[in-house]
Amino acid sequence: MGEVAEESFMDELPLYEPPSKSPVEPVQLQLQVITIHGSSRSFTSLNDFSDDRVNNSNNIPPLDDWLPITESRNGNIYSAVFHLISSGIGLQALLLPVAFAALGWTWGIICLSIAFAWQLYTIWLLVQLAESTPGTGTRYSRYLHLAIAAFGPRLGKLLAIFPVMYLSGGSCGMLIITTGGNMETFYKIICGRDATCEANSLTSVEWFLIFTCAAIALAQFPNLNSIAKISMVGAITAVGYCTLIWALSIKKGRLSDVSYGSKDVGKSEMAEFGNTLNAIGIIVLAFRGHNLVVEIQGTLPSNRKHPSSQTMWKGVTVSYLLIAMCLFPIAVAGFWAYGNNVPINGGLLAAFREAHGHNTSKYVMGIVYLLVLINSLSSFQIYAMPVFDNLEFQYASRKKKPCPWWVRTGFRLFFGGLAFFIAVAFPFLGSLAPLIGGIALPLTYVYPCFMYISIKKPRPNGAMWWLNLTLGCLGTILTGMLVVAAVWNLADKGLHANFFRP
Repeated sequence: MGEVAEESFMDELPLYEPPSKSPVEPVQLQLQVITIHGSSRSFTSLNDFSDDRVNNSNNIPPLDDWLPITESRNGNIYSAVFHLISSGIGLQALLLPVAFAALGWTWGIICLSIAFAWQLYTIWLLVQLAESTPGTGTRYSRYLHLAIAAFGPRLGKLLAIFPVMYLSGGSCGMLIITTGGNMETFYKIICGRDATCEANSLTSVEWFLIFTCAAIALAQFPNLNSIAKISMVGAITAVGYCTLIWALSIKKGRLSDVSYGSKDVGKSEMAEFGNTLNAIGIIVLAFRGHNLVVEIQGTLPSNRKHPSSQTMWKGVTVSYLLIAMCLFPIAVAGFWAYGNNVPINGGLLAAFREAHGHNTSKYVMGIVYLLVLINSLSSFQIYAMPVFDNLEFQYASRKKKPCPWWVRTGFRLFFGGLAFFIAVAFPFLGSLAPLIGGIALPLTYVYPCFMYISIKKPRPNGAMWWLNLTLGCLGTILTGMLVVAAVWNLADKGLHANFFRP
């Protein structure tokens, strides 16, 4: 995706010489052709081909017009909202009550509020940075290219490639693992405790395969803008299942033996400190989708009068208001209803099923799980799009032509098979999520701050300069602490590495 492509170009510009206004001389039309031989030019990113830059060459079509993320720039505020909600709400949000159990009411709410404000600010930075830069006319439509522009080709790739690819491809692998388990649970709910029906359930690998086939069949839409309706369904189902879970938890009331004290009482100070950091990690990782903000903005039209940043920020405001209305009630209501009894595997969804599954209609439980399954299918599409874009970039930059439909279909089948293989080979990937998520954390809380200083160049020692430098440094320290805590937790509790045995 960040490869350097070499091109030589030649422009032939016809120049028109207007007729003389002299009444004596006859009117003459002269057509001159000036041939301009351009030297070999180095293209370091897709933005050098961008249709947002002035390009007079008739021989070099803009590469952005061929790739899934920027092939269509006809998006609007509604499509941006749907994409942001679909990518911003995930099953990680259902683990927020687990974090509150370790932090308590006061610190839990404080940490959740700070994390929400922090990540919302970094989104604002990304929205401003993605817009055309004065003087260069370059519009950035991919997070990786923004990082390269800020940190340079080598450092930018080193810092951004792994987090971007993990948060895209890795998230798809995790969706296969978690959704496969939820599909099996949904099947058992539909069976209604019929032993014969449950005995005929498929294996975990077969559930993985069914979800992967459904996801790849749905992934045949050509570009990011074309899946706006899928993201709309994903956004509705995400808000739906989040609201249902916390509302039903409040309706059922608190458990009779609910306890709000930490389960770490009596353990060593190091163990308590490690669990506190893991709780903070759950909170900061609950906010996701920053690796897609620039890409979503890339689907919006932009010009000097109506820059895409205005439309995008309106979409961010609406979407994150709805996201806050989902995540904060999940954390507060979930902790109020179940206390420290929320399991780390499954979160609030598993806690509700274990506590109230026996006295809740199977149709209600089935609707909740069905919404989760539909949302997972929708989320797979938007998180896989950067991978599709990267694969097609490799083809288009070498062949100098867009991917034909059969190549595009082949790339999607290849990625689906790879994600399925990862899910089957590493079914314990969820246990490594705090560690890998900690490594990818700077993409949300650190890089945007330093990128703003590098690209926008605010006045040294000014308010914006100090704010971004402080947040960037704090985010770097937090990343180091969360990675150490994740490693400590793995060393203390061990890792059940069940390779190829989901």
